[in-house]
Parts: sequence; C-alpha cells; structure tokens
Amino acid sequence: MNAALELVTHGPKETQRIGRLLGNVALPGDIFLLEGPLGAGKTCLTQGIAWGLGVQEHARSPTFVLVTRYIGKHTIHHMDLFRIDDPLEAADLGLEEYLESDDICVVEWADKAPNLFPMDSLRIELGYGDDETTRTIRFHIKGTPNQALLKTLLALEI
Repeated sequence: MNAALELVTHGPKETQRIGRLLGNVALPGDIFLLEGPLGAGKTCLTQGIAWGLGVQEHARSPTFVLVTRYIGKHTIHHMDLFRIDDPLEAADLGLEEYLESDDICVVEWADKAPNLFPMDSLRIELGYGDDETTRTIRFHIKGTPNQALLKTLLALEI
C-alpha cells in the first residue's frame, strides 16, 4: 500500500494538534521522517508527537546535540540532521541503534540521509502555505504498519 495525504494547518497549534494525534496512535518502533525548509513546522509537529505520547516537556530542536531523548508512554528519540553535510556522516553517528529499537524516532531533516531509514518509515513533508502562518503537511504512507495512522489522518477535521 502506498498513499499520500496532504493537510493544511493555520498556525502552530494546529500543527501541534496533528502531531499529538500522530503520537496518540504511534506504535513501538515507529519512525517519523520530517522534511521541509527552515521554519516549516518540523519542531512544532515533533512537539505534538511527544505530547501525544505523554511527554510533559516542551520538545526543542536538537540541532546542536543531534539527538534528544524524551520519556512518555514510549521512549522518543528526536534527531536533527540539519548539520549533516554528507549521508555517510549520518551513518557514522550510530543512529541505527535508535532506528532498530522499539522506541519512537522523530528525525528532522531526514532528507539529508534518505538511505539510512527503513522503507516503512513515515515520511512527512512540511512546507509553507499561502500566508505566513499556513503550512502544508504531506504524509507519504507506505506499507501496512501505517494503516491505523492513515485512518486517523483521514478522520481529521482541521
């Protein structure tokens, strides 16, 4: 099964709300690959995912530390590949340990090392909308592990 779905949000709270819904249905081992330009809402979406998983903290972009861990219903590893210049650099960081675990992984700037991630990861492209607060969120859903997620997304009323 391959599918794509695009949602439009009108502000950070709506982007976080979608993230919260993703977190609510996330399963052990899920990997969320976030792509998009600076300021498109990757960290807002991650905050929502973390809150949906019961994290009490406010997730921050781990640009300078590369990986931040949060504890909720599941352990979440929030990764940021912004400073990676070459996909081989990402492979040398040992991220496979996180990606092969039963923890939830959220990876910002995942397009910097596309071959590092399993095929059934959920790829999410964020972009700018028609005005400064509007964002587009496009989900690329592959494989059966994401069917529950697809049903949740299709039921959204933004």
